[in-house]
Amino acid sequence: MANETKHMSAAGLSALRVREGTVLHYYNDVGNNCTFGVGALVHSGPCGDEEMRRPVNAADVNAQLAVSARSAEAAVRRQVSARELTQEQFDALVSYTFNAGPTGAYPVLAAANAGQDAQVVVHMTRNVNVYPRDAQGRRLHPVRSAGLVNRRREEAAPFQPELSRR
Repeated sequence: MANETKHMSAAGLSALRVREGTVLHYYNDVGNNCTFGVGALVHSGPCGDEEMRRPVNAADVNAQLAVSARSAEAAVRRQVSARELTQEQFDALVSYTFNAGPTGAYPVLAAANAGQDAQVVVHMTRNVNVYPRDAQGRRLHPVRSAGLVNRRREEAAPFQPELSRR
């Protein structure tokens, strides 16, 4: 099975940390969801007062990141088994899956598995909206995120031959 021994590289993990940012406390992300560390979703909807006071240390963040990255790696290995990925492509798919979740990443992973790099790019670059939540946690209308536009450009680059040769 292709990619069965692949793991996210140190460079890929470093890029993921930069894309996500590292926050040593609980906060409401751009979608108004309770989050901490390196993009770790605690729950949908805003953090409560108790959560906002809860301390978070680097060890907590690193442990959460390790678990989440391993889960994203496993999803990529499981879904992209018919074609060998480059390390850059694998890292990009893990970053995308980390952010979108295995279900949200499915169309991208299916296209990658089929060797349809142009479709990988199309699916990735379409997924640039956040769905904010109100104070009660109800999902509101989508909002285009400039941060996600930039992130998707970076994640899609290894699937664009003219960009990966630069």
